[in-house]
Amino acid sequence: MVWNQIKTILLLGVLTAIMLTVGRLLGGTTGLTVALVIAIVMNAITYFWSDKIVLFMYGAKEAKKTDFPELHKIVEEVAHAAHIPKPKIYIAPIQTPNAFATGRNPSHAAIACTQGILQLLTKEELKGVIGHEIGHVTNRDILVTTVAATIAAVISYVANMAQFAALFGGMRNDRENSGGSIFGMLALAILAPIAALIIQLAISRSREYGADEASARVVKNPEALARALEKLESGIHQHPMQQSASIAATSSLFIANPFNATALLSLFSTHPPIAERARRLRAMKI
Repeated sequence: MVWNQIKTILLLGVLTAIMLTVGRLLGGTTGLTVALVIAIVMNAITYFWSDKIVLFMYGAKEAKKTDFPELHKIVEEVAHAAHIPKPKIYIAPIQTPNAFATGRNPSHAAIACTQGILQLLTKEELKGVIGHEIGHVTNRDILVTTVAATIAAVISYVANMAQFAALFGGMRNDRENSGGSIFGMLALAILAPIAALIIQLAISRSREYGADEASARVVKNPEALARALEKLESGIHQHPMQQSASIAATSSLFIANPFNATALLSLFSTHPPIAERARRLRAMKI
C-alpha cells in the first residue's frame, strides 16, 4: 500500500514536470496559467458531479434494501470494517459483470453493481469486490485521478497550442523562453501528451492494486477477490460492453476492464492484468 502511494506521488510529480516544461517552451507562463485554470474548472465540475453523471450514463437505479437485502448487508459489513459511512448502492441494468465506485469522499460515495455481477459471483466473491470498491473510496482515488486528469488536460491543451504555433509561424523567444528549434518544439508537443497519457494510465493501474490490497485487508479474504477477478475476466470476455467514447472515458472506474482486454495493449490499459492482480492477492499474508 505504501509503495503504491509513493509511486502515485512520483508519477504525479513527473506529470507536473512535463506540464511545466511544455508550458515554458511554449513561450511563458500566460498560456500555461490559462490552460491550468480551464482544466481545474472542468475537472472540479467532474469531481463534484461525476457520481450523478456516471450513474445516469449507465442507467443505474438506487437499490432498495427490500429488493437486495444480501447486497445491502455485504456493503454494511465492509463499510463498518473500513470505518466509513455506508455508501449508497445502485444497480446498473447491464449483463456485463462489473462494479464501480464513485463519489468524491467517504461521505458522498456510491457503489454500483451490474446485474451481471450479481448473477455471476458467490457471496464471498461479491464481498471481495465490494471491499475493492470501498478501498477506492477510503484511498480517495477519485481525488487522485482527478488531479492526474487535470494535469494531463493542461499538458494536452498547451501541447496543442505549441503544435499550432510551430506549424503556423514558429515560436518567438522571450525572457521566459530559452528557445529551441521549431522541429524540437513540435516533437515535444506531440510526444508530451502521449507521455502524459501513459503516466495517467500508470496511476490508474497503481490505484487498482491499492484497492485490491485494501479489500484483502478489510475483508480478510484475498482468495475470494482473486477468484472474483478471474470470473469477471471470463464473464467480460463472454459479455463485453459495447465500446463508445463515453464508455471508454469511464472504463477506469470499473473493477475490471469492461472491454475484451486482448484487444488492448497493456501499456495503454487502465487496469493491470487480471492474472497479475490475482497472483499478488494470493501472495498476500493476512
